Amino acid sequence: MTGAEMFERGMTIRREVLGDAYVNKATSNPNPFNAPLQELVATYCWGWNWGREEELPRRDRSLINLAMIAVLGRSHELKIHTRGALNNGLTREEIREVLLQVGIYAGIPAAVDSFRIVNEAFAEIDAEAQAGGAE
Repeated sequence: MTGAEMFERGMTIRREVLGDAYVNKATSNPNPFNAPLQELVATYCWGWNWGREEELPRRDRSLINLAMIAVLGRSHELKIHTRGALNNGLTREEIREVLLQVGIYAGIPAAVDSFRIVNEAFAEIDAEAQAGGAE
């Protein structure tokens, strides 16, 4: 697979997992400084790594990502990957269990902060669903 093909595959997977709105926002204002980062993320994170679905399905990758991102304290990424985890078939209860395990292995402060962020993500998703249903 060429680099261009891996980039396109990555953009497709990224959109399927995180949604068009997020990807459009993340890629809407490329400049000489951040364009290489977006290319790296799309090509290798999404095209190469997430594209290895025969080795590890997206659902499992979402479980791993939630735990790692929670431990690292990356709140913005945790919020968007919560949406991705739901898109990949995880339930809210399964997400809760990941965060409880984070508390045991990485510390209660990481879990407390992660629960707050994930609750914010759930509220945003619920509000979007209500707004979409009202149309």
